[in-house]
Amino acid sequence: MSRASGRDVVLPVATLTVESLAESVLLHLPALTDALVETIHEQNPAYREMGSVPRQDLWRSCHDNVARVVQMIAAGDNPGVHFFDAALATGRRRAEQRMPLDDVLKSFRLGGRLVWEALIDEARAQGMAESEVLLDVAGKVWEVVDRTSSQVADAYHAAERYLVRADEQRRSTLWEGLLEGRANRAFVQEAATVLDLPVGGPYLVVAIDNLVDDECTTTSFARRLAGIRVSSAWQVRPQAVVGLLALSTESSGKVLGILRELVDVPAGLSGVVSGLAEVDVAYRQAMMARRTLPAGQIDVVALVERLPEALLLSAPELAEQLVQTWLVPLMTVPAAERELLLRTLDNWVTAAGSVRRTAELAHCHRNTVINRLHRIHQITGRNLTDEGFQLELGLALRAFRLFPPTP
Repeated sequence: MSRASGRDVVLPVATLTVESLAESVLLHLPALTDALVETIHEQNPAYREMGSVPRQDLWRSCHDNVARVVQMIAAGDNPGVHFFDAALATGRRRAEQRMPLDDVLKSFRLGGRLVWEALIDEARAQGMAESEVLLDVAGKVWEVVDRTSSQVADAYHAAERYLVRADEQRRSTLWEGLLEGRANRAFVQEAATVLDLPVGGPYLVVAIDNLVDDECTTTSFARRLAGIRVSSAWQVRPQAVVGLLALSTESSGKVLGILRELVDVPAGLSGVVSGLAEVDVAYRQAMMARRTLPAGQIDVVALVERLPEALLLSAPELAEQLVQTWLVPLMTVPAAERELLLRTLDNWVTAAGSVRRTAELAHCHRNTVINRLHRIHQITGRNLTDEGFQLELGLALRAFRLFPPTP
């Protein structure tokens, strides 16, 4: 029986083709669409569980794609590229809806099966179930479904690549805004959502020299820190890999030790700030802490351990003046003697001006210490027993390591 007319019609065998069956099936497109939507919801649970594809959207997509598949079958061997418009639109839209591609293609296979069954039903209705033309039906249907699925996948991947680039760009914008101090509440809330970090609570920032751009490394950092209940997000920048570390109550004292185990390049760790809106301050502190490391030294240094050096870096002209006043004259002596005298001064400051303690630190006789101090006085003209020498000389020695003068 022909569904096109609603009356019993027996077509001659010669006129029955896959194409004519397809034209008949098109007359029942809304009912076929309803059946496909129900089948997808029953047999492809991702659509139901994820909830990202509204039912009306799914119905329209099924309607348009089934129509195009059947039209391509009706068109014969040379369907035009315009027949793939529904497939391309579906691929793009499902990528935007974050529907997994495997589930999208599964729906197209379900649709292909329903179209095949509809063609068989139509042939039986026309009394031609045994016709040789039916041998072509399955091959034709799956050829068209395969071509359509390929177009869906291509459109999906193209949209996915675009979305990834857009996500990366947005993520980068959020990172830059946080590190630059864009503390607008809405901006910080969005950054917290995208980076999967809390808005409030104590934070540390770590800045690690970017010698190798390795995503696996930051992933391992995040996993290890999660073990001590520290949530983190990481950004690879031109000069440094930056980590935002959201602390728990019991984790704050463990972070530096963990980082020293993990990191084998120079790095700096900030002081604690009170929320995501203040990580720009912590970022500057972390970069400052990193700068306090002398050239060639590999360590993770915390700002709280390097405050004098940080102060000197913040006022380089004063640091230079301290070096000029206390230590530049030592540049005139041979290198071996210079290193010996500088080590003596380090020990002298550490020992708070005690000759005995300095001798213990230097592993020499106290008279040797006295002779070396006298030699330093001859070269520099500075009296190492003056009141306040320890603070000023201590800063000068730190400044010397940060800004070593040329001999």
